[in-house]
Amino acid sequence: MSTVDDAVARAAERLDAARLTGVPCAPVRDLLPPGDLEAAYAVQSLLGERRIAEGRRITGWKIGLTSAAVQAQLGVDRPDFGRLTDDTAVPDGAEIPWGTVPQARAEAEVALVLEHDLVHERHTVADVIRATAFALPAVEVVGSRIRDWDISAVDTIADNASSGAYVLGTRPVSLRDLDLRTAGMVLERRGEPVSTGAGAACLGNPLHAAVWLADTLARLGRPLRAGDTVLTGALGPMTTVEPGDVLEARIDGLGSVRAAFGRTGPEGDTR
Repeated sequence: MSTVDDAVARAAERLDAARLTGVPCAPVRDLLPPGDLEAAYAVQSLLGERRIAEGRRITGWKIGLTSAAVQAQLGVDRPDFGRLTDDTAVPDGAEIPWGTVPQARAEAEVALVLEHDLVHERHTVADVIRATAFALPAVEVVGSRIRDWDISAVDTIADNASSGAYVLGTRPVSLRDLDLRTAGMVLERRGEPVSTGAGAACLGNPLHAAVWLADTLARLGRPLRAGDTVLTGALGPMTTVEPGDVLEARIDGLGSVRAAFGRTGPEGDTR
């Protein structure tokens, strides 16, 4: 095993232990070559293979770091991506037991559900529109296995782009009826706005983010496929979450979706 392979394996073990115990770990950037995003994605891939071996199913992909300000903060010039799995999909309004997502935060996004594969090396916005069956409003519940969100780009990529859970709305809308660039968003906590934004905050348009993901995954030999859900990225600042919170996101043209958090953990423990 090469030095990098060994580092990837050790980083994966650290993150997996944090997932299984629910106890956040130290950053993994000290284990990987400095700034090596390829090694970070190798960690993510290894952890994803383990989840599949446990019986999980990949349901799609999430795009992160779509804000220029966040990219600058983490020292990168492009978005990142992570895997979505069936066990992280939560029905609209269903309770998410507290502690299921470590150090949870939430953000409102546009989700695209694909009807056709996207296999080209370079895609256009028209390709993405043609391949999309419908759009849905979404709340992504991001979480970090890394203590106190002490993350660099390497850390968040290795940690599956800080993926936690996702909630989709239930009224599918055709892209022909939407202007995603100008679509306004408000995320409320029990009726009080905690985040606002619009489609333009997501790489200028959520469709631009989807094009980036389609190109990136095709080049890596794992293209987007029919049936995949794509979380295109935050439309406004993420918000912290507390036990018992109920968050509702409303996106112009798409309707609303709710994420509800329990006061106790999966086994009734208060974390």
